[in-house]
Amino acid sequence: MRQDSPKFESNNPVDFVIVGAGAAGGVIAKELSTAGFNVVVLEQGPYLKESDFDHDEIKITRQHALTNDHKRQPNTFRKTEKQTAKLQPAVGYGRVVGGGTVHFTGNYWRFHEIDFVEASRLGPIAGTGFADWPITYADLEPYYTKVEWEIGVSGLAGSSPFDPWRSKPYPVPPLPVKSSGILAERGARKLGWHAYPAPMAILSKPHNGRNACVHCGFCISFGCEVGAKSSSLATVIRVAEKTGRCEIRPESYVRKIETDKSGRATGVIYYDAKGVETLQKAKAVVVCANGAETPRLLLMSKSNLFPHGLANSSGVVGRHLMFNGGASAGGLFEHPLNEYKSVVVTRVIHDFYNSDPARGFYGGGGIDTRMGRAPIGFGLSGLPKDAPTWGSEYKRMLRDYYTRTTFATGHTTSLPLATNNISLDPTVKDAWGLPAVRVTYRDHADDMKIRRFFRDRCKELLEAAGASKVWTSPVEEQQRAVHLLGTCRMGNDPKASVINKDHRAHDVPNLFISDGSSFVTSGRGQPTCTIQALAFRAADQIIRLAKSGDIDSSI
Repeated sequence: MRQDSPKFESNNPVDFVIVGAGAAGGVIAKELSTAGFNVVVLEQGPYLKESDFDHDEIKITRQHALTNDHKRQPNTFRKTEKQTAKLQPAVGYGRVVGGGTVHFTGNYWRFHEIDFVEASRLGPIAGTGFADWPITYADLEPYYTKVEWEIGVSGLAGSSPFDPWRSKPYPVPPLPVKSSGILAERGARKLGWHAYPAPMAILSKPHNGRNACVHCGFCISFGCEVGAKSSSLATVIRVAEKTGRCEIRPESYVRKIETDKSGRATGVIYYDAKGVETLQKAKAVVVCANGAETPRLLLMSKSNLFPHGLANSSGVVGRHLMFNGGASAGGLFEHPLNEYKSVVVTRVIHDFYNSDPARGFYGGGGIDTRMGRAPIGFGLSGLPKDAPTWGSEYKRMLRDYYTRTTFATGHTTSLPLATNNISLDPTVKDAWGLPAVRVTYRDHADDMKIRRFFRDRCKELLEAAGASKVWTSPVEEQQRAVHLLGTCRMGNDPKASVINKDHRAHDVPNLFISDGSSFVTSGRGQPTCTIQALAFRAADQIIRLAKSGDIDSSI
């Protein structure tokens, strides 16, 4: 249940105001409040509880109960900066207390050691911003462990020959294997690959006072009514509120970060649920709004002192947008698989995680097997592309395919291009009269090649597993994404990055950014575990700076 939050006066500066109550914002709120600081968290979406979640597929997928609604918050899209952007949904994210962690699949891969130093290992890639991170896997490993134990991740340490080293096993064992997982193991063995138990942010056993999964089957896109999904809502936000020093303020739509004449952040201006504009004063600001809304907020926060947007002396805010890539193949099997039950994923294959120069192009990733669609979603997009879309044959195929289909899905890298970016649309406004997110994005040629490579491996896996029919779809350039990475990248050079390795803005000493926007490279398609590990690390650095008097916060 929701705890009673303290009520802080907006005119009285709190120690920290956090923008966004998702994967990172929840972690940082918990860490700062338990360290003794007063914290206000502003979340644009509602505060829901377990009893509010249900299995209404129309409400979830068509009426945007948990996600951003493009009717109120439109996006525009273009492939190049020379084009005029067209109105279309281009970014998706959780719009609720808990953010995307409320409705995500729960895949919780750690990045591998190579992810942080890949540029120096492989060399530059022409036309990209491919670079090493200013931190290493060793710097982040204790925080990966903290995520797994505090958030609650089910898994089996040492089960993959490709996993990086770890200091501690998973807190609970892996979830029970599904039919798709058995088929992944069968196909992988025939091909000489390695399928291993998927690390999932869903509890296989009770942990930290929370319930285990009941295998209802409504996981991806849905909230968890028993609290088994390890969302920020079910975990760190509850801890933060129990301190009595953290106020979660839902339905608070932030439009600007205020600064004083010296260039320090003094608070944020937001609209409340009634549309009333309020300034929440704070001694420091932490932005955790996601890889699209964070750069948008910085760009909207321009002033005479920051004419190109807050913390943007580098001109990098919004640039190097990465989506992650993907490809899949569907397979029909002789016997019922009943994949609509339980969690989405139980087995993962990382044999192609690393980039291999022998392929002739950059990129790598992982493969899992899944259904990934609720009943209506399967009816609309689960059948082969050549299937009828109406009539008796369509009904027959739905009946036969729904219980006997699984998909092999590849999750791949995405190169950082300065030309791929988030900016403010000059003409389209949202429901609050603010500039809409404008996405400029075109997949790098290597991104397309690695996606086709994974599509072929997915097809190969299902054939080896014994599918009676296998189908794929064309790999097309992406025009919409939910993994929003790289738009406020971290780095040591203030001329080429927005924040330093401690997540502190180079230009504004009491402004911090922690979400997918800080990523330097994309990883292999499952960013949330790393987002939260970075958030735990960022919180440690913020607390250290605050207690040393280096930023305007005090206990």
